[in-house]
Amino acid sequence: MTIAYPLRIYYDRSCPLCAREMHALQRHDRHARLELVDCSAVGFHDAAAQEAGYSATDFMSLIHARDAQGRWLKGVAVFEAAYAAAGIDAVARAWAHPLLRPLWDRLYPQVAKHRMGLSKLGVTGIFGWLVERAAKNAAENSRSCANGRCELMEESRKP
Repeated sequence: MTIAYPLRIYYDRSCPLCAREMHALQRHDRHARLELVDCSAVGFHDAAAQEAGYSATDFMSLIHARDAQGRWLKGVAVFEAAYAAAGIDAVARAWAHPLLRPLWDRLYPQVAKHRMGLSKLGVTGIFGWLVERAAKNAAENSRSCANGRCELMEESRKP
């Protein structure tokens, strides 16, 4: 599916792990493609979500997003789209990889269910570091390509 931006992501800001990842993605979103909505706020209400049959409880169970054309994504599909929007293509491809996707689809609901406990165990710091590193690598690759030193360009010049 082609995503129409902006992508509105409904996330749990009260969760350190969720907040760290989403805010890191937003920091690296050079084209303002991501809109973050805190669904953990007391009295959270979203008319589009209600119309689609989603509640705050649904959003607090699994991450959800809605693109500019009103199409809904949930779970791993949100991460794939969010990393692509932020220009962190290698991670987006890992989320979408046909051999890994079944694993992610099984693993993510467990991570979501236990996110607060994982945050207390220190996973937030490790995960935050990984996101920042992936973003830095993506930015360096982008700059290299802009300066004519892209690996793809080097491959095309070989005889």
